[in-house]
Order: sequence, then C-alpha cells, then structure tokens
Amino acid sequence: MTRRDDNLVATIRRSAQRLQHARNKPGESPLLGFGVFGIVGWSIAVPTVAGALLGHWLNRVAPQNFNWAIALILGGVVVGGFIAARWINKVSVEQDPRNQDDGEDQ
Repeated sequence: MTRRDDNLVATIRRSAQRLQHARNKPGESPLLGFGVFGIVGWSIAVPTVAGALLGHWLNRVAPQNFNWAIALILGGVVVGGFIAARWINKVSVEQDPRNQDDGEDQ
C-alpha cells in the first residue's frame, strides 16, 4: 500500500470509530430537563393538594383550635420537597459521567 492509501484507511477508521461511539453513547435529549421539571412539579403539587383536601375534610369532621388545611398544606409541601429532592438526586446520579460505564476494556 502507498502512503496515500494508508492515510485514507486511517481516515476511514477514525470516522467509523466516531460513528460507533456516537451510536453507543447518544447525547442527552433536550426534553429530559422538561421531564424532570414536570416530575418535580407534580411531586410537590400532589402532596400539597392532598394535604389541602384532607385538611378541609378534617376541619369539618374534627375541628381544632388550628386550621387543619393550613397545617396539612405545609406538611404536603415538606413531603413533596423530599420527594422532589430524591428525584433530582436520582437523575443527577444517573447523568453523572463518572457513574457511566464506558464499555471499553482497559
């Protein structure tokens, strides 16, 4: 083979390796951020609304000197915050490149 053929083979090899790497490790979807944002929103909203509804019911069934709805709304926000923090931690651990397996034998 000539030097030109060797350069052509090396160029093709590098191109094939880049293509293979791109197939094995696709980039992150831009929609991932919106999905996480939605999950975090729902994980806070659902316990908060559930606390408000339960508090409203408890105000009618078991009246106290304090407002059940306000107390349970605050409790729902706290519980939702813990759930949201767990989701964010889970996604950040999954997206951390240090936790990714390269798939290469070294």
